[in-house]
Amino acid sequence: MKLIPYKDALKMGKEKLDATLAAPRAHRAKKQAELEVAKLDEDIATKKATLQEVCSEKDLDFSQIIGLQDTIALTERKKRQFNKIISEMFPGV
Repeated sequence: MKLIPYKDALKMGKEKLDATLAAPRAHRAKKQAELEVAKLDEDIATKKATLQEVCSEKDLDFSQIIGLQDTIALTERKKRQFNKIISEMFPGV
């Protein structure tokens, strides 16, 4: 990477410097959003495993089953929303 002369950097101004950082910042933000999606994936898998355990118990707790189903559905909805946000806010990034 070639450095720009200091006097040219001073002439650029804050707006120009911010513009040069826009692409890396967008890339970082997209990666942060993708990390959140990965966390949601892990959460969904964990809750589905818990649901299977609850459904295989001798005495079924239907309130707990319903609660887990609702929680899984909400988390899956959040994941879909995150993916939609990523595709809309970061096209081509």
